[in-house]
Amino acid sequence: MTAVPKARRLDVAAYIACFYGVVWREVLRFLHQRERFLAALVRPLVWLFIFAAGFRQVLGVSIIPPYETYVLYEVFVTPGLVGMVLLFNAMQTSLSMVHDRETGTMRTLLVSPFPRSFLLVSKLLGGVAVALLQVYAFLLIAYFWEIEPPLIGYITVLPALVLSGLMLGALALFMSSVIRQLENFAGVMNFVIFPMFFASSALYPLWRIKESSPLLYEICRINPFTHAVELIRFALYAKLAPAPLAIVAGFTAFFLGAAIYAYNPSKGLISRRGTPRNGGA
Repeated sequence: MTAVPKARRLDVAAYIACFYGVVWREVLRFLHQRERFLAALVRPLVWLFIFAAGFRQVLGVSIIPPYETYVLYEVFVTPGLVGMVLLFNAMQTSLSMVHDRETGTMRTLLVSPFPRSFLLVSKLLGGVAVALLQVYAFLLIAYFWEIEPPLIGYITVLPALVLSGLMLGALALFMSSVIRQLENFAGVMNFVIFPMFFASSALYPLWRIKESSPLLYEICRINPFTHAVELIRFALYAKLAPAPLAIVAGFTAFFLGAAIYAYNPSKGLISRRGTPRNGGA
């Protein structure tokens, strides 16, 4: 009787090769889509060059941490615009997941012998790598616009960018399990992205929101995007914000766990919704 050969266990080199392939695929997709790079920069630059100039005289910013002096509005809003880049890139990742699922690409990826959680985290980190390229391009342009945080801030902000990108990307992954078709993505933009962005400290200090609307202030406080923006704001000036750090880390773990569960073929939302058309996973 012929013995059935045992399945070869995946070693560390196989995991590294798979991780590299998934991340590099995301980077190559981004590099081949020049209009995506331009679109990622146009949104924050419009706010920086046009809206910030108009709001400068209306929205004064007092001395609040991490700033040690009065700052111009465009200086205050820059970390929020960095968060905007991360947020919209995360939603772009969600869009690509829906597209890959409709075209069947996701099935090819998810039926591989690698753990599904590892594949999702790899794709998530690929999206974060793309977001970092966009963020530093934006910060470079802002630097020539005389928005100059300490040079060390460009290094200390990196962990904050990665963690915030992971949180928003994990949320986007979970959302991609709910969105069945590309046509529904516009609704997600209207009901998730924009409220999350505007109901935060990205464009105005929380103390001003509290003065105008205590209810909106409470909404901003529980908005995870607010804490991501504050984490980036403090890190950009080489300062630690323990509370935002803990909250962003907690939301990252929660959203990532929800995304992994949702993509579980036996338990998650994918199995409950049934197999999408065109054989997507």
